[in-house]
Amino acid sequence: MSNILAHLEPKEVFRYFEELAAIPHGSGNTKQIADYCEQFAKDRGLPHARDAHDNVVIIREAAAGYETAAPVLLQGHLDMVCEKAPGCRKDMEKEGLDLAEENGWVYAKGTTLGGDDGIAVAMMLALLAEKELPAPRLECIITSDEEVGMLGAAAWQPTLITGRNMINLDSEEEGIFTVSCAGGNRTYCRLPITREPVTGQAVTVKIAGLVGGHSGVEINKGRANADMLLGRLLTAIRSAMPCHILSVAGGQKDNAIPTEAEAGLFCGDAAALTALAAEWQTRLRHEYAPIEPGLTVSVTACGEKTADAMTEESADRVLCLLLCVPNGVQAMSGSLPGLVQTSLNLGILTTGEDAVELHFGVRSSLASQKEMLTERLTVLTRRLGGSVEVFGDYPAWEYRAESPLRELMCEVYREQYGAEPKIEAIHAGLECGLLCEKLPGLDCVSIGPEMLEIHTPRERMSVASVGRVWRFVREVLRRSR
Repeated sequence: MSNILAHLEPKEVFRYFEELAAIPHGSGNTKQIADYCEQFAKDRGLPHARDAHDNVVIIREAAAGYETAAPVLLQGHLDMVCEKAPGCRKDMEKEGLDLAEENGWVYAKGTTLGGDDGIAVAMMLALLAEKELPAPRLECIITSDEEVGMLGAAAWQPTLITGRNMINLDSEEEGIFTVSCAGGNRTYCRLPITREPVTGQAVTVKIAGLVGGHSGVEINKGRANADMLLGRLLTAIRSAMPCHILSVAGGQKDNAIPTEAEAGLFCGDAAALTALAAEWQTRLRHEYAPIEPGLTVSVTACGEKTADAMTEESADRVLCLLLCVPNGVQAMSGSLPGLVQTSLNLGILTTGEDAVELHFGVRSSLASQKEMLTERLTVLTRRLGGSVEVFGDYPAWEYRAESPLRELMCEVYREQYGAEPKIEAIHAGLECGLLCEKLPGLDCVSIGPEMLEIHTPRERMSVASVGRVWRFVREVLRRSR
């Protein structure tokens, strides 16, 4: 394995991060990386456990002088969001990442980096491997499939865990202590379609070049959703000229705002369609200025052919659903200014032979509003003849007024940074809510180094920030007597 990051400090953290990055570990593909973590524990004689869902727990017993101290839990997840830049041919199911470092930032060439949450696992492994670390008993919980609904944490049963003070390492803004987060679920809407044979000029209409981003952290930034725009564009096309819809598709993850979407059509007047696409490109760029300067609407001719297109009745129902489903921010918090309270994101749009599917990530800090959004999607989809399934429902993580762990972390932060940390709640989901349910009385805080544009191929991680957070965590552990 190449040592691209060998010159970076802290050396052991970046060494483990590079080894992890060499292993494919997208959501649902975590066996190999769980094997690595399990072997790490075996090689060092550390107590450990692994379940059928690839959740791994590794224990490091207390150092001398810390035998009576309360254990500290460290927690992060194995899986990453696998997104690629246009033209990137890497098979992220089988190939590791091509890491690079430039001007103090680590990134992966052409793909997401997986700093979310590979850096947490790397830090835990480095701490577990350090023989002379002054710290109480460390109980490291490394979960799987966090990015697709926290499935690993939902299935995990507490094993080997005795502590109730937990540092979650799954945040991306240094200096922010996250102490509460939204709950959520994945709601899948399936709309049956019928088809009929059509012969004519086939074309592909595509919306691309959008910024995208994390559907929790960046849902309030006004960024366009390519799947939702496609519904509007196709409605305009069908109003302007005769056409038949073959397929609609866009997005790859329900927790990522789709950056592109496309439709296969039969359209007899390619010139008129191209002109309409140019008009809509201008309209949408104006509508989303200055956020989406790279937005494009294109038409590509695919030649004369015969294929089974959606019937007019099916196309009507599909576009009705795309136009009428809620999307984006639905409510802001009344008690925490600036915090999104409730939202949803249409992250995946697919077409099969007999159905169109819409996959939503639903989030809310209020269980009642999360249920309300799921019910709205269900009622609309069923009214149009479809069905709905809900997966991976997880609870919100409620704020804890009394937190000795938070007080200790604030004290260390003031000394090391010369400033106050920012204490906040977030709209993105964290596993802390699920773990609080499984470990009654859990006192936890989420932190992490600076990372930008996670869940996109532009993701990058600050080297200096990793070093500061590493030193901070070590000092918190040292003082946890």
